[in-house]
Amino acid sequence: MKDSLLATMTIWVNGNKREVPQGITAEELIEQFKLRKKSVVFELNHKVLDRESFAAIRLKENDTVELVHFVGGG
Repeated sequence: MKDSLLATMTIWVNGNKREVPQGITAEELIEQFKLRKKSVVFELNHKVLDRESFAAIRLKENDTVELVHFVGGG
């Protein structure tokens, strides 16, 4: 199978429908948004994930994700 024909699935991120590769992990999704893992709260289907589990959690079709990114300032 060619890279351009990789299977995708639909998830919801912060209320918006998004097509992502099947089997994407929470960590890979964070990387797609160019966010730092240390400054993100990741909620999957109304449950907050531990940062240590981001690489192991694979998203599924129609999952609901909320990403909260903290930005410092002064």
